[in-house]
Amino acid sequence: MASALLLRRFYCCSSSSNGASALDPTRKKKQLVFMGSPQLAALVTQPPSARNRGRKVMPSPVAQHALDRGFPRDLIFTPERAGEETFLTDFKALKPELCVTAAYGNILPSKFLEIPQHGTVNIHPSLLPLYRGAAPVQRALQDGVKETGVSLVYTVRALDAGPIIDSESVEVDNHVKAPELLSRLFDLGSKLLIRELPSIFDGSAKLKAQVQDDSKATLAPKIKSEESWLSFTQEASVLHNKVRAFAGWPGTRVQLQVLDGNGQVDVLEIKVITTRVGNSSNVCDNEDDITFSGGVLVIPCAGRSALEVLEIQLPGKKVMSARDFWNGLQGRKLQKLP
Repeated sequence: MASALLLRRFYCCSSSSNGASALDPTRKKKQLVFMGSPQLAALVTQPPSARNRGRKVMPSPVAQHALDRGFPRDLIFTPERAGEETFLTDFKALKPELCVTAAYGNILPSKFLEIPQHGTVNIHPSLLPLYRGAAPVQRALQDGVKETGVSLVYTVRALDAGPIIDSESVEVDNHVKAPELLSRLFDLGSKLLIRELPSIFDGSAKLKAQVQDDSKATLAPKIKSEESWLSFTQEASVLHNKVRAFAGWPGTRVQLQVLDGNGQVDVLEIKVITTRVGNSSNVCDNEDDITFSGGVLVIPCAGRSALEVLEIQLPGKKVMSARDFWNGLQGRKLQKLP
C-alpha cells in the first residue's frame, strides 16, 4: 500500500526517462527498476488480481499508478515468481544498473540478484535487524513500541538480512495506526533512497554498509485474517495496540450480545475501528456489562483495565461513532459474549 507513495516521490527510470540524470547532469541516465505491489524503468509488480466488491481483475496499485502517468505498458512486468525464465530473460535484456524494491512480497532468487550491476536495494519499514518479514509496521505497533524507523538495505537471499546502507528512526505515538505510520516510513524511506543513490552508483555505499547482527533479529510474520478477533481476557493496552496495528486490513472484530427487556438476545459482530486505553475506575462491578460514558463504549478487560471504543462498524454499514451506535440500541443492554 505504501509503495504507491514511494512511486509518487521516486520514479525509477528506463532509458526513455530522465529522473536519474537529476543526480548528476554530467552522467548518463541510469537503468533503474522498481519492484513493489502497493505502487516505478521497468516496473515489476504482482500480477493483476480480483479486488473490491465486484471482484474485478485489476492491476496492482503500483502498476495502475504508473499507467495513469503514462508509463509504457510493455515495461510493466507481472511475473508470478521473480525466478521465471521468461521474465529473467526480459529483465536481463534491460541491462538494469540498479533495482529498488519496496513491499514487493516475493522472494528474489540468486539468478535475479546477479543481474543489476549495482545490486538490488530494499526500503524496509523497520530498524533492521528488528522486525524482519512481511508485516514490520503492524507487528511493531502490536508490540506497543515507542520507536521504529526505516532501513535502506542491500537485498540478499536471506529474509531482510542484507547490509544496511542507512536508516532513520521515528518516535511512535500511542494513537497512530498502521496505514498512517507505514505512509510516514515510506515517505522517509524514499528520501533516504534519493539521498543515497549517488553513493550506491559510485560504489561507496557497499563499503560503508553495516552487516546486520543476526543475534538481535526479530521476525514480523504475515498477518492472518483469523488474528483479527479481540479477546477481553487480555488487558486493554494489548487490545488497543492490536486495533492500531490491524487498522485497514484485516481490522479487529468482536462479538457482543444485545439483551432486551424480554430476555431476547441478539449477537452482533462488530468491527472495532478506533480505541484508547481507559480508566479502570469506569469499569462497572459486573465485568460482562459494556457501558457508555463520555462518548465512548467502556469494555471491561483483564486486570480491571478498560478498553474505550470511539468508533465501530457494523457489517455492510459505514463507520459510526460510539454515541450513534449506543443510541441505536434504544435502551437495550450491551454485554460481552460469554
